[in-house]
Amino acid sequence: MAEGSLEAPTRYPLDWHNVDFYDEEKLDHELRRVFDICHGCRRCFNLCNSFPTLFDLIDSAETEELDSVNSADFKKVADNCTLCDMCFLTKCPYVPPHEFNLDFPHLILRYRAVEHKKGQIKKCHTQLTKTDRNGKIGVQFAKLINMLSRRKNKFIRLVMQYVMGLSAKARLPKFASRSLLKELGAKPVGRVGSEKKVALFVGCHCNYSDTQIGKAAVHIFEKFGVHCELVYPECCGMPQIEVGNLPVAAQKAQRISKVLRSYIDRGYDVVGLTPSCSLLMKFEWVLLLPENEDCLLLSQHCYDISEYIVGLAKGENLPKAEKVLSGGISFHVACHARAQNMGQKGVELLRLLPEADIKIVERCSGHGGAWGVMDDNFDISVKVGRPAARAMSSYEGVSYVTSECPLAALHLGQIIEDGFKNDGFKNDGVDVLSASVVAHPLILLARAYGMEDL
Repeated sequence: MAEGSLEAPTRYPLDWHNVDFYDEEKLDHELRRVFDICHGCRRCFNLCNSFPTLFDLIDSAETEELDSVNSADFKKVADNCTLCDMCFLTKCPYVPPHEFNLDFPHLILRYRAVEHKKGQIKKCHTQLTKTDRNGKIGVQFAKLINMLSRRKNKFIRLVMQYVMGLSAKARLPKFASRSLLKELGAKPVGRVGSEKKVALFVGCHCNYSDTQIGKAAVHIFEKFGVHCELVYPECCGMPQIEVGNLPVAAQKAQRISKVLRSYIDRGYDVVGLTPSCSLLMKFEWVLLLPENEDCLLLSQHCYDISEYIVGLAKGENLPKAEKVLSGGISFHVACHARAQNMGQKGVELLRLLPEADIKIVERCSGHGGAWGVMDDNFDISVKVGRPAARAMSSYEGVSYVTSECPLAALHLGQIIEDGFKNDGFKNDGVDVLSASVVAHPLILLARAYGMEDL
C-alpha cells in the first residue's frame, strides 16, 4: 500500500440498514479513530470550520490528546460540516484504498443519521428540507414572501430567525412568481427527432427560485438543436441527506431514478441543472442503494449541465456565440462540481464566450446548502467564504460574479457587498459593488447566444 493512497479515492456503500450503523458506542469508537488520525495529520485545517473546531478541542483538552476530549463535544465538529466532500477528494491522504480507510464526510453523515433516528434534528431544519411543499407555497405568494423576507424588514426577519432558525443577516433566495415547469410547460423544446435527446432534471431551486438558469439551458439546447424535455418528479433529496434523513433520501432516489430510467431506455441523456443534483445522481444514490438497478443505470447516463454542454461544443459543429459581454468574469468553482471529478467544466463553458476574460476561484463559498443561512452558522459561513469573496472581488475590471452553485453566488455576492460597507474589507480600489451577481454561467452563455431577457 503506497503511503498517501496515490490511487483514485474509493467510496463504499453506506451500510445504513445495519443496526450497527446506529450503535452510538460503535459510532463513538469510529469517530475517535478517525479524529485521532486527523489530529496527527492536520492537512485539512484550512478547508472548513469542522477541522479547526476539532483541533481546538484537542489542543485545549487536559492531555492535549483526543482521549481527554468529551464525546459530547464531537457534535460541534459535526455541526460545522457542510458535506462538501473536499476533505475526502482534495486533501486527505488516507482515503480508501488506503488501509486507514478515512471518509470524513460519510462519517459525519452517519453521525447525523443517528441524530435523526433519535429525533434530535431541530424541527425548523426538518421543515426547511420540505422544499417542494415550501416551493409551491413560495411561488403562490412570491410577491408577499419576497417583500417580507428582505433583510431591511428587520422585525419580520427577527421573527423568522426565532421561529425558523434563519439568520436575520442572511440574504435569502427569492421565489419566482411561477415555477419553471409552469412557465415553460411540459412540452419538449429543441429539434424534434434530433439524435441528441436530453432529460433535463430541473431541481427544486431552479424550479421555484432561479428559473433563469433553466430558461438559459433551454435556450442553449435550442441553439444547439438538441431535443430537450424538462423533468422534475420531486426534489433530489440533498436537503434530507444534510440532516441525516437517509430513509426519505433513499425513497426519493428510488422514485426519481425509476422515472429517469424511462427516459434513458428511450435514448435520452440525463442532465442535472445544479451540481448538487448531479452529484447525488452520479455517485451518492448508488451508495445509498447499491443494488438498485435504476440508480446504477442512472449513474452511468447522468451529466452535469456544464459538463454536457462543453461535451457538445467539443464534439459537434455547433453555432458559435457571437455577442461579446463587456467586462471580466469572476467564476467560483462550486464544491459539488469539484466533487464530481470532471475537471473545471464551468470554466470551459465560460470559454465558449467570445473574448472571455475569466478569473477562477477554487475555494469554499461557506454556504453549504441551507447550512449557511441558519442563525447558528451564518457568521461562520461568512468567515469561511471571505477568502473566496476576496479573491473574486480583487479582479480589476470585473463585471460579473458567478458560480455553478446559485446559492454560492448569492452568498458570495452578499459577503462582497456587506464586507465593503461594514467590515473595512479592502479590494485595491476595484468597484465590485457595480458587478452583477449571476446565478450560473449558463445565463452568461445564453446572453452571448442572443437571449436578452436574462
